[in-house]
Amino acid sequence: MLSPHEIAALMLIGTTRYPDDLDRDDLHALCERQLVSLERLASGHAHLHLTARGYSILRSIGKRHWNGGS
Repeated sequence: MLSPHEIAALMLIGTTRYPDDLDRDDLHALCERQLVSLERLASGHAHLHLTARGYSILRSIGKRHWNGGS
């Protein structure tokens, strides 16, 4: 089960590619649950992506405008 903070982080990742205020523990939990993938860019920045499972969670909590595409 996801905590309210993890759900909020998932929603934030779903709306922006470079969220600034993510808690590292929440991000780690989302990556472990394979809801988010982390891509390291050559610039040193990290690019976060929702996985199909992440989109599914958002749809199940009523965020129907997330269709599984990035």
